Amino acid sequence: MTTAPVALEIAVTSPAGALVARDHGADRVELCVGLELGGLTPSQALVETVHETGIPAHALVRCRPGGFVHDRDELDLMEREVRTVLRSGAAGVVVGALRPDRTLDTDALRRFVAAARSVSATAEVTLHRAIDHAADPVAAAASLAELGFTRVLTSGGAPTAAAGASTIARVVEAAGGVQVMAGAGVTPADVAALVSVGVAAVHLSAKRPAVGSAHAGVPMGGSDDGSAHFVTDAEVVRAARRALDVVAA
Repeated sequence: MTTAPVALEIAVTSPAGALVARDHGADRVELCVGLELGGLTPSQALVETVHETGIPAHALVRCRPGGFVHDRDELDLMEREVRTVLRSGAAGVVVGALRPDRTLDTDALRRFVAAARSVSATAEVTLHRAIDHAADPVAAAASLAELGFTRVLTSGGAPTAAAGASTIARVVEAAGGVQVMAGAGVTPADVAALVSVGVAAVHLSAKRPAVGSAHAGVPMGGSDDGSAHFVTDAEVVRAARRALDVVAA
């Protein structure tokens, strides 16, 4: 039996980031805006433009920052966003929702999966790191195949994937046919150890501050401290690709 190669996914927020990821060894990108807020749903135009780069893009669908317990209006909006980003060219969607008791909101997740597959029967659906806020990430992972998910992105409930590697190994065992992708604070130096626990993919933001993008003017919101925004770092993408190639050799 041949084992599929471990995929490299890069989180990007722009067409330029998608091109950097494509040209330096990524297999796909997760597309969002507001990476500094944990990522939010990208616009239709952004999805369309990244689709034109040719690299498969999985669009994050998250309508606001903060926790993952959503009210009815938010769930209705995100269900529509799922359809919109897929019709705009996304290869898949990245979704998540929890109940107040920190179990997966399976009703909401079924809605998202059904909405995705109503647009494309082959649409890939990833559960995002809401699973890391669940009371029991391993038990949550065990339910994903029945819900129709393609994969899950997780740090094993830890601040970083490297710190949560032992739990990620348990998630791999529990998830069955659902792919497990390790993400959160991943650096190229972490790749070999994460691959060793059986993940199907590694996920990096591979970001650096954009030169000259900081400002010292009037704040644009409560969380605006004038810091620079982030762009995709080609060298980090290349280093992660090299690390995966070494493991595969």
